[in-house]
Amino acid sequence: MRKYKAVALLAALVLVLGVVLSGCGGQGQQAAKEGGKTFVFARSGDAVGLDPANVTDGESLYVTHQIFETLLNYKPADTELVPGLATSWENSKDGKEWTLTLRKGVKFQDGTPFNAQAVKFNFDRWRLQNNPYHVGGNFEYYTSMFGGFPGVIKDVQVVNDNTVKFILTRPLAPFLADLAMPTFGIASPAAVQKYGKDFFKNPVGTGPFTFVSWEKDQKIILKRNDSYWGPKPALSEIVFRTIPDNSARLMELKSGTIDAMIGLNPDDYKTVKNDPNLQVLLRPSMNLGYLAINDQKKPFNDPKVRQAIACAIDKKALIDAFYAGLGKPAKNPLPPSIWGYNDKIQDYPYDPAKAKELLAEAGFPNGFTTTLWAMPVARPYMPQPKEIAQAIQTDLAKVGIKTNIVTYDWATYIAKGENGEHDLYLFGWTGDNGDPDNFLYVLLGKDNTVKGAASNVCFYQNEEVNNLLKQAQSVSDQSKRAALYEQAQEIIHQDEPMVPLVHSMEVVVAKKSVKNLIPHPTGTESFANVDIQQ
Repeated sequence: MRKYKAVALLAALVLVLGVVLSGCGGQGQQAAKEGGKTFVFARSGDAVGLDPANVTDGESLYVTHQIFETLLNYKPADTELVPGLATSWENSKDGKEWTLTLRKGVKFQDGTPFNAQAVKFNFDRWRLQNNPYHVGGNFEYYTSMFGGFPGVIKDVQVVNDNTVKFILTRPLAPFLADLAMPTFGIASPAAVQKYGKDFFKNPVGTGPFTFVSWEKDQKIILKRNDSYWGPKPALSEIVFRTIPDNSARLMELKSGTIDAMIGLNPDDYKTVKNDPNLQVLLRPSMNLGYLAINDQKKPFNDPKVRQAIACAIDKKALIDAFYAGLGKPAKNPLPPSIWGYNDKIQDYPYDPAKAKELLAEAGFPNGFTTTLWAMPVARPYMPQPKEIAQAIQTDLAKVGIKTNIVTYDWATYIAKGENGEHDLYLFGWTGDNGDPDNFLYVLLGKDNTVKGAASNVCFYQNEEVNNLLKQAQSVSDQSKRAALYEQAQEIIHQDEPMVPLVHSMEVVVAKKSVKNLIPHPTGTESFANVDIQQ
């Protein structure tokens, strides 16, 4: 451990020195000379793509959130719905039709008009597999939230330029909350038609910032959209830097080459909190870090094996070692901050003897050998994935389960997980809209186990659970929905398709000069109101 820290520290020093010596002619200085304000935001991994409809990772959505806008928005600090590109909406008596009135006078960043035709174009692109622009990816979020292609959205109708109507096959309680998710940002039809499958690296939306350039694994640059329909941002430029090492990232923040960062080593939390030049901003917890178990592979198709793994992992020790007091043990796939959480469920205790007993009952008295996949990037729910994987590896070895740790670059890691190539797979989820559906149906619904586009990377296929989750989607009464979700969680707990590990609070660190940066519980936030005041 000491050797690792020493190497990381040396690498960080070299990296910071390099930036100080060579970065003086960078974008930030140029913008400063021209009287603009550049905001440099750093994280551990690069974006996978910049088409919000075809990504699922926070690194990508952080960038697209600035470029694209959605029909509805969330408030800056919670998931209460407010107008976005739509100013009002109404539902039919049977719950199957939603009519939205659109904001007038909005243009895409390429100068083309935003209107009902553009909304229909986007939704038809996402939901119809035979659409010529259904390209560039698998549209995982659409299938996860709307139940496949075309899913619950039967038709999208243009009433007039400023009114659009959604026809659903059945009532969908979280429909409006889904529309506010950053992944459903409305893209310029002209740009999608122009770039086709390459739209992911040529993004055009209606948002307050426009795309400038992308230097893979280094930086993404955005500039202020001076034709933006709303209040003009104070920032003239945003630079998203990729700095894989947490310590190196913090040293750059302290040296002044970046303005804000995510992915803080837990050991650095107290130091940063006491630094008079920095501010610590805590993201409200609405996430889950978990160990996905591929239920379709032997021996993991036996629930006793999955329960044994749950009993073998010391969650408290993991949280004490890697979360600096900013994490709580998880027992359900749903965070306790979201309604519908079943607090009556008793977690599997840390009990290696019980784990061995369960393995023996499953026919593995001497254990077995498998692979444990570890993420290559720090995430809010897993700040040190490599070290966490090593700790779990040690726990599992104590009960006879020998694991080989494997990893890939971030995009490949996600793609292979969605394709079901893994055995044990460290992953996590940050809630998108504050609805239980966004966790339980997305992560554990049978409908979401399509290889190549699976959001249910446990490949858990319980028909009763899937029916309960779909029934909850179609009920408007929240108390009735909550009862259905609580019932589903009881079955999920018995089956243990995943080991819920932790609900964490992410630390966002920024210079004191950064103003109006409000971490959102969904994991990404708009920088439209961010300012830098020296």
